[in-house]
Amino acid sequence: MSLASRSLPRFLFTGKALQVLLHLPDFARLYWRLFRDSRVSLLPKALLVMSLAYLVWPFDVIPDFLPVIGEMDDLSVVVGGLWAFVRLCPPAVVREHVMTIADGKHAHG
Repeated sequence: MSLASRSLPRFLFTGKALQVLLHLPDFARLYWRLFRDSRVSLLPKALLVMSLAYLVWPFDVIPDFLPVIGEMDDLSVVVGGLWAFVRLCPPAVVREHVMTIADGKHAHG
């Protein structure tokens, strides 16, 4: 069952949110490795940079001074950009980096 078919509060309290948080360093490694990989084209890399730059850009679609909703647009742009970045990278390259990261974790843990 996907997150889209369930409510967010239920997702947050099932332990799956904790799993995502525990894997954040692995996601960061994956994004960094894909960003530096020459087999990944310029388009996904530009999308990643623009998505992250949106966080510090002083102009927002929805101003941050609006409680909750102001931060939600930032979050949705960044999460959508991160998702699109991985989707636009060659699948074989993504798999290769995921396996390398996983092998490194098993070797050290």
